Formats: sequence, C-alpha cells, structure tokens
Amino acid sequence: MDASEPQQTIKPADLRGILNYVPRFLGQTFVVALDGAIIEHENLPNVLLDIAVLRSLQINVVIVHGIGKQLRDLSSQRNIEATDFTGSGPTDIKTLDLAIRASSRVSHQILEALTKAGLKCAITNSVKAKPAGVLKGVDHLYTGKADQIDADFLNHLISKNIIPIIQPIGFDRNGHTLRVDSDALAVDTAIALSATKLLYLTEQNGFTQDGQLTQQIPVAELERMLSSEAFQTNHAPLLSKSRNALRGVKANISRIHILDGRIHDGLIREVFSNEGVGTLIYGNEYQQIRKATRDETALLYHLTRSGVAKDELIFRSMQTIETKIDNFYVYEVDGNIMACVLLDTMEGDPTMREISSLFVHPLYQRRGIGHKLVRFACHRAEEEGAKRVIAFSTQSHAFFKGVSGFEETTPDVLPPARRAAYEANQRKSKILLKQVGA
Repeated sequence: MDASEPQQTIKPADLRGILNYVPRFLGQTFVVALDGAIIEHENLPNVLLDIAVLRSLQINVVIVHGIGKQLRDLSSQRNIEATDFTGSGPTDIKTLDLAIRASSRVSHQILEALTKAGLKCAITNSVKAKPAGVLKGVDHLYTGKADQIDADFLNHLISKNIIPIIQPIGFDRNGHTLRVDSDALAVDTAIALSATKLLYLTEQNGFTQDGQLTQQIPVAELERMLSSEAFQTNHAPLLSKSRNALRGVKANISRIHILDGRIHDGLIREVFSNEGVGTLIYGNEYQQIRKATRDETALLYHLTRSGVAKDELIFRSMQTIETKIDNFYVYEVDGNIMACVLLDTMEGDPTMREISSLFVHPLYQRRGIGHKLVRFACHRAEEEGAKRVIAFSTQSHAFFKGVSGFEETTPDVLPPARRAAYEANQRKSKILLKQVGA
C-alpha cells in the first residue's frame, strides 16, 4: 500500500490478530525511528496514535527522530548553506546551529502530539557522544557519534510510563553539542536497551524488486545485497538504514523493520500482522524450524486444510495429527506457524523415512520455505540412521525432483505394508526417492 490508497480502519478480525501477539510483546521495548519527513507529514497523528496503542498493550516505546527535512528547510529559509543534512558528513558551526534549531522544533512537535494523545513523554539528553574526527582526510568538525546511551536513565523513564524522545543531538564529556546520525543513533539506542524491535518509519516503502515489496530479508542476504553496486544505486535512499540495520541485527536486535510512515495504521499492521506493510530484516533466530508441540495440533490441522481441499495433501484428522505430533516439524515466523512437514518412520524398513504433510501458508509460498523444510527433514532422517527418504506427491513432484533432488521411482521400493496402503488409497501419487545415507 502507498500513501495514496484509502485509509483503513482496524476491524474486529484485526483485533483478534493483535491479541495473538500481545503475550509475546508484553513488557518488551520497541524503538521507533521517525524520519524528519514523517514528522511533517499529515499522517503523524495516526503514527502517534499507533504508538499509543502499543503503550496501551504494555509495550515500551522509545522514539528517536531525524531532522533531515527540517534542516533542509531551515537552510533554504535562512539562505545558509549546510555542510551536511544527514549527520554522517562534516557539520560546521552554522550547520550545527541549524541542527539544534531543527531538533528543538521536531521534538516539540512530537511532544505536543503525544500530549494530545494523553501520553507522558520527555525530551532527553541521554546521548553521550564523541567527535567523529578526521575521516578519510576530512575533518567532520561538529559531527559526532554515540559513545554511550544512558540506558539506566531511559529505563527509569519507561518504568514511570514516560516515552523518551531522543534527538539526533549528543553531548561530549565537556557538555559540548554534536550532531549525530539518527539512523545510527536508533540502532545504538536499541542495542543499549536490548530492544525487541527497531522500526524505521520513512518515506520509502521498504525494499521493492520488480515493483513488488520484499517483505523479509535475512541478514546474510542483506549483507550480500549491500556489496552490490546495483543495489546501492537502486536503493540509495535506504542505504543508511540498510547499513545500520545490518549492524543492528548482528548486535542481536533480532527484528528491524523499514516501512512507509505515511501509511494509515502502518505501524500497527507491521507489528501485528504476519505479512506486514514494509520490509523486515531479521537474524537467523527469527525464522526457525522446530519440533511441533502437542498443543499445536489444532493449528496444524487448520494450516493444512487448504492443501487437503486442493487434493495436495491426504486428509488427517486432528486425532491422527496428535498421534504423530512428535514427528511433525514447523516453520515459525515471529512466533506464528507458517509451514509444516511430517517426517515419519516406515514400517518394515528402518532405513527409510517418509516425508508427508508438507505445506506452506499461501502468504509465504515461493520463498524457499518448502525446500528448507525438505532439506531439514532429510538431514534429520540421516541423523536418525536412515539411508533413503521417500515422498508421495500428486501435484508437487516437479518441486521434489527439480528443487529438492528426489528421483521418481516405482512402488517396488516400498515395504509391503506401505505398498499395500499406497495401492489402496488409489490417488496414484508419484513416488519420489532420495538417498541420504552413505
């Protein structure tokens, strides 16, 4: 969605979805980084209303804001040529003065809007900075970088239900003012507070490819992308956030989001829905394959129902799923099960395992998740001493052959009991086999 689309309100179904997340995020800290352009946009009251919703759900929020747009406006209005607008280049004394004025204005705008929303907030001096110094032969003058974030101070404010507002301004050990890059400052703040999420709200709707939003990027993929000149050219407005997101995820901020702050309800939809509205950058721990638990039986039953309806999967009752739950593995996205696979033993042949009930939620198809589950299941089978893995498919045999390295075979490879069951169901599935043991 872009800013030109009609506004949407949260429906009862959305509220049910939100409530599913509440226990997971209760008492955790989110850092919300607002670009200066978002502060000036008409959607700012809605963004701050979303923040009020987060606070009502007992999620701690810290706001870090930028001033790029305001700095440009002041530079133009006062006919003062600024040496840098981002906080990453050199800052001369005139630019520093403009930055201080812009920061004061933006902080006051946020303060005023949060007050209208009935929230307590405070502008802080929690950033201790040091001069950037001379970089590549260029003296960066009054540009600084965060040296220490006063986490104790911020946590004290949070404990009193006060939302800290952090300006892109720091103070050195002598109390002198330095201009700081807000993108980097947001990451430094999230690291200091052990935040669960960092959300960048900008004018860019995350990363797109061929006109389609890329909803998720693993950190290893982002690192590869950043090394590409084409990526740096095509996504120039997001380079700073990308580089800082990479640093943040490597420092154990497991989820960093980049989304368009002009979207109505965008912050809420990004946090409380599986698909989101922006791009999520995540570490390995965010998405994972694990063994299913008994209390997830109903979830697996409902997840696979559409596959059964399309005759992609054999029907399994909840009771049947429960009896085999110890052999089910699930693919989890932010605590939600989005895919599953069953790795079963084969009666009559201890060296063979069977893959079945492989299903990926439609929202997450064509992202390689099915292949990851099959690869994981084959690896588990090999760990258990199996030599061969078998799969039956009516519609996905091309996937098993072309993507996962299986070969089509005949019923002759099946143990007698499994062959009898295969012939009895009359589905005429393709039989696919893969060697996994030495």
